[in-house]
Amino acid sequence: MIMKSKFKPSGPFWQVISLGMLAGMRSTSAPAVASHILSDDHSNHLSKSPLNFMQSKSVANALKAALAGELITDKLPFTPDRIKTSSVIVRCLAGSLAGASVYKACKESPVKGALLGGTAAVLSTFGSFYLRKAVVSGTKLSDPVVGAIEDALVLTAGAALIYTA
Repeated sequence: MIMKSKFKPSGPFWQVISLGMLAGMRSTSAPAVASHILSDDHSNHLSKSPLNFMQSKSVANALKAALAGELITDKLPFTPDRIKTSSVIVRCLAGSLAGASVYKACKESPVKGALLGGTAAVLSTFGSFYLRKAVVSGTKLSDPVVGAIEDALVLTAGAALIYTA
């Protein structure tokens, strides 16, 4: 039986930290997960805010499609490292968007949510980059294989957030 997911209004802190960590690994994952949850469980606190679009089924589906594209392009040889400045900025913004949306939906400060999500995303960007490099150099696994393992981790963690939130 699939349970309907809900953000817990009493404490979105760990949800936002988790979303930020996902954004550091795959930039579109955090907004995709947050939008999926919010589109299933609308919040009146988002209704008249600029973040209301995150509750749209169309946006949730578009973000899931973008995530699928990112999972593919991550393995291509011409894809830049995630620690390139532009990539770090995108990941920070993705974590910030997810964090602000969750905090606003829980009647908390969207600025605080954005700061938490963005900070977690930046930390996760560098941590996951260097961990992936270490795994590749310390094993006989190729970078695309380690990337696929990372994808599985992101998807599993995203699903866990959706079904346990």
